[in-house]
Amino acid sequence: MSSMLLEIVTPERKIYGQEVNMVVAKGIEGELGILPNHIPMVTPLRIAAVTAKVQGQKDHVIAVHGGFMEVRKDKVVILAESAELPEEIDADRAARARERAEARLREARQEKVDFHRAEQALQRAMLRINVRNRDI
Repeated sequence: MSSMLLEIVTPERKIYGQEVNMVVAKGIEGELGILPNHIPMVTPLRIAAVTAKVQGQKDHVIAVHGGFMEVRKDKVVILAESAELPEEIDADRAARARERAEARLREARQEKVDFHRAEQALQRAMLRINVRNRDI
């Protein structure tokens, strides 16, 4: 089976770099499945898990907190605002962040709370919890 290079980088460091058979990511228009020799494209990404499929191995799941994905014939580069591997995620901290974000969203109806910012914080916390739990 043919493969392509997947690189996930943030402003701080390279998170992931490996030959994969398929990449599944969530763009603003929906979920994308990228195979080798895909038509070149660039798309913004949502706060969501990116799955790297490698033949004969367990799927690699990475928490990607927004950014852009560039697809070339033999390479996919994800430039993420931030990203985390499952083993880097502190499940307790993510659960506390989810609770704080949910509380801010409840307060948003009564007070001047930035609803969009609280919603994004909740999405990031839920993503961390889901990616961490998927790896257990």
